[in-house]
Amino acid sequence: MLVVMERREFIKGTAGVLASSTGVARASVAKSNAGSKASKSRRFQLNYAPHLGMFTTHAGADPFDQLRFMADEGFTAFEENWMVNYSPAEQEKFGKTLDELGMQMGVFVAHASFSDITFAASGSSFRERLKKEMQSACEVAARVGAKWCTVVPGGYDKGVEWDYQTANVIDNLRFAADILEPAGLTMVLEPLNPWRDHAGCFLTKVSQAYMICRAVNSPSVKVLDDLYHQQITEGNLIPNIDAAYGEIAYFQVGDNPGRNEPGTGEINFKNVFKHIHAKGFTGVIGMEHGNSMGGKEGERAVIDAYAAADSF
Repeated sequence: MLVVMERREFIKGTAGVLASSTGVARASVAKSNAGSKASKSRRFQLNYAPHLGMFTTHAGADPFDQLRFMADEGFTAFEENWMVNYSPAEQEKFGKTLDELGMQMGVFVAHASFSDITFAASGSSFRERLKKEMQSACEVAARVGAKWCTVVPGGYDKGVEWDYQTANVIDNLRFAADILEPAGLTMVLEPLNPWRDHAGCFLTKVSQAYMICRAVNSPSVKVLDDLYHQQITEGNLIPNIDAAYGEIAYFQVGDNPGRNEPGTGEINFKNVFKHIHAKGFTGVIGMEHGNSMGGKEGERAVIDAYAAADSF
């Protein structure tokens, strides 16, 4: 992967890996793990979740060999943004494989709009689409064993008062929650930074997401605190975790600048992970970033970075 990667490029690249990997002949995971015997006994203190495409040089292109490699390296969770693009049979295979490996399924994307006005819109024009997306998310979650799905609630309207748009977002989230709650699925709202990657998005700050979640008042609507985005938008990471913790259900990470593994930028992830662990967090921390270097050396650097940041 490139050292610096736009979110859309990252997601597009990951989706390409997924779409092409299913039919590729399986690589030998046993061979790829040669020289890493110590990793097999590693146990991370938090549930870090790699994504497909992160370890292909070691594990090959087959997604299930990649899962086995992740488990062999001590990872106890996995996330895949575009799980909805897999067939139901493939989704069920993911769920079965994760269960066999003792790994948790992290987030997949249920709704992501970066510029279209969706959740901030009034009226019922968006509701039919939202209903279908939430019903589909429940079906996917049941197959893969997921507890969370990501929602990026679209752009904002420059011609409408902000508070009216916030009320629309709350109403639309309540509508979605009525579908998700019976299935036990939680959507996690992801604030995105407007300065580097996503100008024009409605949701940008953890405090804003916290307020909306409090207003919706549903166990199926919580916050995804992506520390890469929030380092850019507002910083103050640990105090904001504390302030919003009651509504945070999921974390994602990537260092800044560069959006690569911990230790390649300015964030002290060892302290952040220590703080999250001390709060008793038992959910998933998604590794939504690129590799700062290519090849096996770069993949091993990612694993070593998490081992170092987890050694608190």
